[in-house]
Amino acid sequence: MATRATPCATPPAPAPAPLSTNGTARKRVVFTIAAPEANDVSLCGSFNGWQPGRNTLKKDPSGVWKTQLNLPPGTYEYRYVVDGEWQDDPQAPGRVPNEFGGENCVKSV
Repeated sequence: MATRATPCATPPAPAPAPLSTNGTARKRVVFTIAAPEANDVSLCGSFNGWQPGRNTLKKDPSGVWKTQLNLPPGTYEYRYVVDGEWQDDPQAPGRVPNEFGGENCVKSV
């Protein structure tokens, strides 16, 4: 489900980063989304203040966008912004309701 992007000053679902922690060692986490027609994809979540543009993804020749983050262990909420539209991760291992009537994707590290 895609929704219209909101300005950076109004994040879609403010949440502290991380929601829970299990230690201090950071782990490399890969985020990917298939969007072959897209021109711009960002990753937004509790780990970056829900700010589009802070974590941009790069597109491979097959149209899959990818980025890697080094995150401390914990549980994080996130969504993608694809060409200005908020989108869910179709491969998200979990989801939680957000304050806008939609859902945020959840990933545990």
